[in-house]
Amino acid sequence: MSRQEKINKAIKKEISSIIHGELKDPRLGFITVTKVELTPDLRLAKVFFSVLGQNQDYQKTRQALDSALGFIRRLIAQRIRLRFAPELIFKEDRSSEHSVKIQEILDEIKKSNESKKGNSLYKRQ
Repeated sequence: MSRQEKINKAIKKEISSIIHGELKDPRLGFITVTKVELTPDLRLAKVFFSVLGQNQDYQKTRQALDSALGFIRRLIAQRIRLRFAPELIFKEDRSSEHSVKIQEILDEIKKSNESKKGNSLYKRQ
């Protein structure tokens, strides 16, 4: 594992810990930090998050994270020893929503195929 991957993992762990344990903003929904991507110079970190809920839940959570940005960055700088504390950018990760939709479509196709097979069995007899 490269140094950058280790730092990505450490930042992800610390941000998750800060969000769940130290932020008391009521706008925060059920949030999961899914991934952190650092630039090669370690000065910028894109923090991807997903939220259980609708669009307005994403917006409220985004506002809460943006307002706590300085606090989170300061804690990251204290906890992870780097020459510079990276700038943080929060980005929505909606991949889990897409995977749920895909699974629902696949389930519908499966049910449709099973009902067609069931109907054809009765017609043969």
